[in-house]
Amino acid sequence: MRIPKLNTKDLVTVSDLTRNEIMALFNLTAGLKRDAARGRHPDFLKKKSLAMIFEKSSTRTRVSFETGVTQLGGHALFLDGNSIQLRRGETIFDTAKVLSRYVDGIMIRTFSHDNVVELAKSASVPVINGLSDEHHPCQALADFFTIFERDRRLKEVTMAYVGDGNNVAHSLIQCAAILGVNIVLACPAQYEPDPTIVEDARRVASRSGSKVTITRDPEAAVRDAHYIYTDVWISMGEEKKAAAKKRALAKYRITKELLSKGRPDSKVMHCLPAHRDEEIEADVLDSGRAIVFDEAENRLHVQKAVMCALMGK
Repeated sequence: MRIPKLNTKDLVTVSDLTRNEIMALFNLTAGLKRDAARGRHPDFLKKKSLAMIFEKSSTRTRVSFETGVTQLGGHALFLDGNSIQLRRGETIFDTAKVLSRYVDGIMIRTFSHDNVVELAKSASVPVINGLSDEHHPCQALADFFTIFERDRRLKEVTMAYVGDGNNVAHSLIQCAAILGVNIVLACPAQYEPDPTIVEDARRVASRSGSKVTITRDPEAAVRDAHYIYTDVWISMGEEKKAAAKKRALAKYRITKELLSKGRPDSKVMHCLPAHRDEEIEADVLDSGRAIVFDEAENRLHVQKAVMCALMGK
C-alpha cells in the first residue's frame, strides 16, 4: 500500500484536499480495510502518539480514532475537558505549542470551528478536525468512501440530503463538489446550509462537472438520487432550539413514503447516532436499503488513511 503525500499539514475541512488526494486516500483506505478483514495491520504509525481533545462527547469518533491509531502501531491519549487546561484559561495557542512537543498529531472534537483553525495554525504537528459546529470532514470522507465501494464512477452519482443544513451537510457539499458528485439538499429556509460554503462549493463543482442544488421540496430532492442522506435535527449544544427546529423540520423526514418517490434502488445514509422515528423512520433505518453501519465502520478505515497520510511521514 502506498501512503499518499498531501499538500496540507492538517485536515480542517474537506476543502483542504484535492480530488486526486481524496482518491488516493480512498485507495489506501481500501487496502487498510482489506488487511483488517484478514487480521493484518501494517505498523505505519509505529511509536506515533495522537492526542485526542474532546470538548464534545462521542462514541464513533473516540472509538474509531483510538482503535485506528492502535491498529497501526501507535498510541492515543484521550483528553476531555477535565483532563486539560483549556477550561481553566489556557489558550489554544499555548495548548497547541505544548502538545506539539509531546505528540505526533492532534485530533479535536469541539464546538467552535475557530478552535480547530487556531489549533492547526498554532501546532507544528498535524491537526485533524474530528468535528466542529461548521464541519465534519472525516464523516464526509467516510460517507463518500462508502459510496465509492459501490459506485466507482462517482461522477455518475447523485446524493440527496434531507433535513438540517448543518456541519455534516457542509462537509458533504464540499466533498461532493470536489469529487464531481451531484448533490441536492432539501432544507427549510431557516435551516439552509451556510450560503458562503454553498457558493464556494458551486465554484468547485463548476470545474468538476457536478451541481450543488438547494430546494425546499424533499420529493424533488430524492427523485433521481442514488443515495439519500439525513442527520439528527438537534446537534449537541442546540437543546434550547429543539422545539422550533422540530417544527420546522417535521416535513423533512426519511420515510418509506418519501423513498417511494425516488429510485427503487436508492440507498439510505445517516452518520449516526440516529433519533429513530424523528428524522428517519425506524423501519427505514433497519431496512436493507440502509447502509449506515457500513458508514460507521468506514470511519475507522478512512481515519486510519488520513492519519497515515498526515502523521506517517
